[in-house]
Amino acid sequence: MSVAIFDLPHELLVTLHLKQHSLSETLATTVSSPIRDDAVDAGSEPKDTKGPSTSCLLCSARFPDLQEQRRHVKSEWHNYNLKQKLRGHKLVTETEFDKLVEDLDESLSGSDSSDTDDDDDPKQSTLTTLLKKQARIGQPESEGLDDLSPKKRKRGSGKPPLIWFSTPLLPSNTSLGIYRAVFTVDEQEQDVDLVRILRRKQLTPTPSRPPADASNGVPLPSVMTSPQIFMCMVGGGHFAGMIVSLAPKYGKKSTGVEERQATVIAHKTFHRYTTRRKQGGAQSSNDSAKGAAHSAGASIRRYNEAALESEIRSLLTEWKDFIDKSQLIFVRATGSSNRRTLFGPYDGQVLRRNDPRNRGFPFSTRRATQAELMRSFIELTRVKVEVIDEAALAAAAAAEAASATPKPVSTPSKPTPPKPSKEDEEATLHTTQLQALIRRSKVPGLLSYLTSNSLPTDFRFHPPSSQANHHAPTPLHLAASINSPAVVSALLVKANADPTTLNAEGKPAFALAGDRATRDAFRAARSELGEEKWDWTSSHIPSPLTKEEAQKRDATEKAEADKAEAERRKVEEEKLKKIDDARGGDAVRKGGGKALGAVEKTGAEKREEESRGLTPEMRMRLERERRARAAEARMRGAGAGAGAGEGR
Repeated sequence: MSVAIFDLPHELLVTLHLKQHSLSETLATTVSSPIRDDAVDAGSEPKDTKGPSTSCLLCSARFPDLQEQRRHVKSEWHNYNLKQKLRGHKLVTETEFDKLVEDLDESLSGSDSSDTDDDDDPKQSTLTTLLKKQARIGQPESEGLDDLSPKKRKRGSGKPPLIWFSTPLLPSNTSLGIYRAVFTVDEQEQDVDLVRILRRKQLTPTPSRPPADASNGVPLPSVMTSPQIFMCMVGGGHFAGMIVSLAPKYGKKSTGVEERQATVIAHKTFHRYTTRRKQGGAQSSNDSAKGAAHSAGASIRRYNEAALESEIRSLLTEWKDFIDKSQLIFVRATGSSNRRTLFGPYDGQVLRRNDPRNRGFPFSTRRATQAELMRSFIELTRVKVEVIDEAALAAAAAAEAASATPKPVSTPSKPTPPKPSKEDEEATLHTTQLQALIRRSKVPGLLSYLTSNSLPTDFRFHPPSSQANHHAPTPLHLAASINSPAVVSALLVKANADPTTLNAEGKPAFALAGDRATRDAFRAARSELGEEKWDWTSSHIPSPLTKEEAQKRDATEKAEADKAEAERRKVEEEKLKKIDDARGGDAVRKGGGKALGAVEKTGAEKREEESRGLTPEMRMRLERERRARAAEARMRGAGAGAGAGEGR
């Protein structure tokens, strides 16, 4: 359902009624249960009612109508029992609660008159006042009552952002929600009259073109006289402000069908470079934390912050008449500097921090743009539809209320891992030491550790279930996987490691080698150990290769690579020489016989010559520095021009 709250259908308005959602009323559900004997006076008979009886399952009390039940939910007796239930203590009847209050009155009868100054405040309940007196005289009377004393409101606590309504036109499990922020402070305090207030807020849509008037005067547009709200967002160097009329207007789509659209009276957006790239945060915040930076970028950001603040305040001053007439003011300002920009203090201040019209957006918002403001306006002024399973909620509330006292829940104990044996501890220690020596290519230390601890060359790392040990379970597998040819050669030749040993994936150590030098170490070991030493076919090691052959092959490949590079350089030099000769001939013909060295280079050629031989990162840094110097020169020129103008 996409319906504006200020343009609701008439048949929906006449059937709309407020729907209460709170913890107290969840516990005080409507049930048909027998009444407790001590909840009413002896000999009294319940009154006959046409509808089902309403009861409070928490206090075990029955009421003749719904109004009495609602008054009970707001009573001190119900709130006291609610606190007792939350603390896991025994609930009290109405008679016991009255006796408890009388005892408190007797204990406070001898207090000074100065302590009763707060009794005249009608906003405070009797129980709250007594509890405040009790706290001042230091005589706590009953456990659980201290929890009802007023406390300082925590940040984020308060009423839910949505007010829910229901109507017989929709299924019973469907609720209509309206944001609480669209009501004024006085309207929010009148919970019972919210439906009547909502009916009074309905506005007649305005035509897209005002009707012609035969009078001499020009009538004021209806959007200027209808209720309006002011919305603005500022953050990250972006500002967006908008004044929107609450009365919709008729408009036509591209298909020619009329629809109701929002009426924007005025809107404006600003953007300045004030946020430090990649690092984030405003420049003023960084200056406050680390001191003023002296770079060109910092100077530009400081200038832009001051310019953005001046532009925003000038716009607010220009829109002052619209803002003063606005019913509500929605503001999103991230950071203290942005809030100071809007709320000052400064001369000619428009927005005030203590203005009761101030609101925050009760939902998440994105970057401050005109489109985001329009999306937020539509979100605020559209009716929300929620479908809930009331039967499941009622069953959960009844099950919670049925348990008078909380029962301790025994959590199953986590199974303790078995204690490792002495052999496992020794194997884990050897694994740690061997892996550290192999990763650092400590060949003498590795061979000495294997010999001194009488460990086999094909020692299996522990625990075998770990991912690393699953892939490389032996020292030879690990050396091959990290491409360490020196360790591979030492393990095969000096320690007689078995190259046919497979890991859990069925691969020998040679299959894990990732570079040519490591594979050459395996082939050199095969050449040195002989063909009879191991089953080289099972180890996947290719034909043997001596160290001299490997060195000769590397030297040949290097010589061929050097020769190819020399030929490439020679071709490039010849090509450049031809280009220079062609440029020199053109310069002589155009310059009337001038020498080649007398030709003046262009700016692009100079920059290309400066950046020749530099890496892309160095070129980018050089270009940023060149642009920063140019910006500083422009700022100095602008300042000098302004000073000269003032001197004249």
